[in-house]
Amino acid sequence: QVQLVESGGGLVQAGGSLRLSCAASGRTNSNYAMGWFRQAPGKEREFVATTWRGGRKYYADFVKGRFTIDRDNAKNTVYLQMNSLKPEDTAVYYCAAGPLGATYYASMYDYWGQGTQVTVSS
Repeated sequence: QVQLVESGGGLVQAGGSLRLSCAASGRTNSNYAMGWFRQAPGKEREFVATTWRGGRKYYADFVKGRFTIDRDNAKNTVYLQMNSLKPEDTAVYYCAAGPLGATYYASMYDYWGQGTQVTVSS
């Protein structure tokens, strides 16, 4: 089992920045794909970004140029730097871990964190 714990959410004004962190523990494997998804009220969970060991990264079109995903394999931690935040970025952000090759679909990921709330005010 792998446990994922997110942190760093909060309330920020439009145009501001937040940095989310996700610490993995348990039977961690640095070969896991580590990703972020989000879910706004009344909407389905959607892909935000993911990163593979070796540095390959994938982003949803709506965050390209604003969000950056990074991972520290030594710390079993993945980060999501969010800049130029918009009110429509308001959601619960979830960290996920899955086998190497996991990308855009939630079903590709085996482990999930509890989520952290991000609220962007206008």
